Amino acid sequence: MSGWLNKLVTAVRGGVNEAGESLADSQAMRTLDQEIRDAENELNEAKSSLTTVVAEQVAAERKVKELQKSISEHEAYTMQALEKGNDQLAGEIAEKLATLEAELAPQQAVLESHTAVVKQIKTTIKDTGRTLQALKTEVAVEKTQEQAHKAQKALASRYSGTNSAMVGAKASLERIKARRQKEKDRMKAALDMEKDEKGDDLQAKMREAGLIGSSPSKNAILERLKNKSKI
Repeated sequence: MSGWLNKLVTAVRGGVNEAGESLADSQAMRTLDQEIRDAENELNEAKSSLTTVVAEQVAAERKVKELQKSISEHEAYTMQALEKGNDQLAGEIAEKLATLEAELAPQQAVLESHTAVVKQIKTTIKDTGRTLQALKTEVAVEKTQEQAHKAQKALASRYSGTNSAMVGAKASLERIKARRQKEKDRMKAALDMEKDEKGDDLQAKMREAGLIGSSPSKNAILERLKNKSKI
């Protein structure tokens, strides 16, 4: 295989590889865009779910506060009954107090669980949002750079001499410039010829060289005539 044919085959292979890589990159970018949209949807769903969990946390917190208040009240009632010597009533109130305290423990556990889950979800949403925003920024920058690269490549192609329209336009421009220059040259030549015919240019050159004098002034003529009359 001759040298130029080798070069041609290499160039074709390079073009095919570049086209394949470009297609793969384009598909990868579309996939990434879709993944970002999916992540945004999942993040919005997580925020919506968080609202439900927070509502459950608020309900558990309210239940715990109600139980704590009721326990405090029944402790006070028990003390009052004991102070009045009513041990039977104090015992009944203490039994109710025991029931309330038994109910409080699991409610506190539920509240603690909800609080931990809410904290974890909020942290995850916050971190995910930051990561997603950073990724969107990187993708936007890459797309902008790709568009700029395409514009630069297109411009380089147009001015590289391979674009027939651009080559034709540049050739037309050169012809216009050449024609204008010829017209200027012809106009200058015509003016020079006119000056030569009138002898203006030669006369001017001889006066500058001091070979001939300029037209006599009025005073010079009067002085010459005065001298002539004295003779």
